[in-house]
Amino acid sequence: MQTVKRRFFAMRNGVIADTLRLAGLPYKVIFGLNLPQIVEIAAETPHKRELAEALWANNTTRESMLMAPMLIDPSSFSMEDARRWLDTVPTAEVADILCHRLLRKTSYAWELAEMLIDSQSAPFDKYVALRLAFNLVATAPSRALAIAEKGGSHPVALALADEARFLITGELS
Repeated sequence: MQTVKRRFFAMRNGVIADTLRLAGLPYKVIFGLNLPQIVEIAAETPHKRELAEALWANNTTRESMLMAPMLIDPSSFSMEDARRWLDTVPTAEVADILCHRLLRKTSYAWELAEMLIDSQSAPFDKYVALRLAFNLVATAPSRALAIAEKGGSHPVALALADEARFLITGELS
């Protein structure tokens, strides 16, 4: 963990960090790293479950929560693990990275998206359902469309529905 934090500190960007703070992000510590920098650090970091869990639990640091999903083997990340992490998602940015870097690679990704679209238990459940379906839309456009329709007038739901319809019909709406 200390090695990862030192890497974050070495690559910090005060201008970006200040901009994110002013935008109201809920973290005590923001190093201001961009996603390619976080991916680079993750690629050089041992992919250990314990480290990923520790980074996720470090919810006061933006970059820790963004990197954690990059260090978990999707085959060892259960549905219960996903629910536990989803209950603590603080921002759309973290939800997006969690979906793209981890959840879409799980064997239960569609089942999770279909469950979350009907959920009210965590603040980002519906958003995660839509973003996860967006990551999977090419594999099952009809399933994605069903999720999008449950998403109502949310902008992500509307974009997902357009994408799914295009993949189904080949026509732009």
